[in-house]
Amino acid sequence: MHRSAPRLARILACATVPVVLVAGCSSGSGKKDDKDTGGSARPGSPSASPTVAAAKFTKLPDVCSVLSGKTVDDLVPKAQNKKGKALPSADTNTSASCLWSGLDKFDYRSLTISLKLFRSDQGLGSGDKRAGDYAAQQASRAATAGKVTDPKTEKVAGIGDEATTVSTKEKKDGDDFRDQTVVVRTANVVITVQYDGAGYETAKAPDAADLLKDAKSAAKEAVDAIGKGVKSGA
Repeated sequence: MHRSAPRLARILACATVPVVLVAGCSSGSGKKDDKDTGGSARPGSPSASPTVAAAKFTKLPDVCSVLSGKTVDDLVPKAQNKKGKALPSADTNTSASCLWSGLDKFDYRSLTISLKLFRSDQGLGSGDKRAGDYAAQQASRAATAGKVTDPKTEKVAGIGDEATTVSTKEKKDGDDFRDQTVVVRTANVVITVQYDGAGYETAKAPDAADLLKDAKSAAKEAVDAIGKGVKSGA
């Protein structure tokens, strides 16, 4: 007798970027000679502070609209909500996530797209640099999160300005999951694609290579959507 349809996996994506601000100071002293040396001491001219480059993007598009309906159908057949479920965020202009999940017979798929924007800051650095640091943290986190096993991390070209893929395995309630994460930086925005799949009951576990190929495709589509700006829907 078949089990009832399993509970859909919960995916929580949240991260904090620790920032260390280092301040420096300098002091100097001068001494006048009692005799006239031909000129008086001049006050030192303060050196101009370097200006960080302005960030390319100032806000994020609607995260649930960065993928087309066709892409959602292909990656998450029988999705519970084709338009996606926006996950809670304090400010969707700087941090936002959307989840699609579905069960097609005994084949389960879950797809989460997370976007995070970094602004340039005179004290913290450029938006691009801050985004790059965060992207590295996201890739490291994906390789060590929860009870994942057999992590494989690889730098890939052709997606945004820089991209890293992380492939892992995980067992949940006795079922084998294949998890694929693609972390992409496009200018000052970081895109994290989490694509998970499992085969319940008599279904086989999905092919990891196929999942990774689809996750990369979703990441490229999200990069294009951010480049085009806010979309009105898909």
